[in-house]
Amino acid sequence: MLARMEREISMAFFSYFKSEPTEYILAYANGHVVRRGTGLSFWYWAPHTSISLVPISTVDAPFIFNETTNNFQAVTVQGQVTFRIVAPETMAQLLNFTVQPRTRRYQSEDPVKLQQRIVNIVQMHTRNQLQQLSLEDALRSSESLARNVLTRLREGNELAALGIECMSLFYTALKATPEMTKALEAEQREALQRRADQAIYSRRAEAVEQERKIKQNELATSVVLEERRKVLVSLQGENARQEAEYEAAAMRIRLAPYSELEVKQLLALSFHDFADNAHKIGNLTITSEILEQLLHGQ
Repeated sequence: MLARMEREISMAFFSYFKSEPTEYILAYANGHVVRRGTGLSFWYWAPHTSISLVPISTVDAPFIFNETTNNFQAVTVQGQVTFRIVAPETMAQLLNFTVQPRTRRYQSEDPVKLQQRIVNIVQMHTRNQLQQLSLEDALRSSESLARNVLTRLREGNELAALGIECMSLFYTALKATPEMTKALEAEQREALQRRADQAIYSRRAEAVEQERKIKQNELATSVVLEERRKVLVSLQGENARQEAEYEAAAMRIRLAPYSELEVKQLLALSFHDFADNAHKIGNLTITSEILEQLLHGQ
């Protein structure tokens, strides 16, 4: 009976603990580490054993805080930092990761405060970077800002002293105050409007310049045409003058024989021509007065 009771009491104080592969276990008995490692499963004597469970998987810690740029403008920074514990034993010495074996609940608030500690370190480096930038530069350089802060986190001693490795960091939003945002938007709108106006003026100036070149070319063409026309008119006048001179000379040559004839002979020739062209003459009246004047002229 006594042995049975002892066995029952023994079974009541012996417990079984099983961890996951992403959990690092430190089992203490009487102040000494009796088991350590990831994914351990073991029996333990509950009255004398305490278990620390340090998660070694990656953890995403979102954050949002307010900072100030070098031109004293407030900016809201929102993002996320991803980290993992790479030295769990160091972490277990700095913070209390002891759990209730049955419920697996932590006995202190230290594991919850760890994320805030890391966010505070991120905020410190972010503040140092933002104090070197103006508001406009900060709003345009979220990616480069995240790279610089991540480099400082990896090169610094703050996280290394905690046994933590920073995996990634990015900012999802960098925002100015609503009033400053409206002012920046108005400034950008004005700048875009000036660029649009400048483009319109440039197009108009280009059109005017093209129109001037077209008119200049037309004027030059007109001058050339007028000069050619002048030469043409001069040639035509010269040709007409020479043609008239040739016709006059020809007429004098043709009339030269008639200058030696008497009036009666000329009249006879004239009437002879009338007779030859009678079919072309409708009416021809020759009165005695006309004959008398012609003969009198002789």
